[in-house]
Amino acid sequence: MARITQKISLEDVRFYSPIGFYEEEQVLGNEFYVSVSVSFPFQNPDSENLENTVNYEELYAILVEVMSPRRKLLESAAEDILNRVVEEYAHVQQIEVAIRKINPPFGGDVAKSVVSLSYIRE
Repeated sequence: MARITQKISLEDVRFYSPIGFYEEEQVLGNEFYVSVSVSFPFQNPDSENLENTVNYEELYAILVEVMSPRRKLLESAAEDILNRVVEEYAHVQQIEVAIRKINPPFGGDVAKSVVSLSYIRE
């Protein structure tokens, strides 16, 4: 028997946030791109009803809330996003979160650094 899985994603949501290990990064801020995707069984009796899916506007609100405060590490932001989605959406079975820091300031010619987390509900 076949099973349909629905996936909802926000990709490359741009933030300028006070996140970085060094004090000056927390003061000046850095440019980040955040992507999040959630997957869950497609059991949708009415595909025009927002209650039967995950509202990506709500996902965006989670990203804004998590990416706004000062913090040292992207790992903590990725973990907070993941935990918030797990708490908000009990029917979600899989979550992918990736945060890309553009031009990390450690002296090399690096386009971006990336921290990502994956979650599978068992």
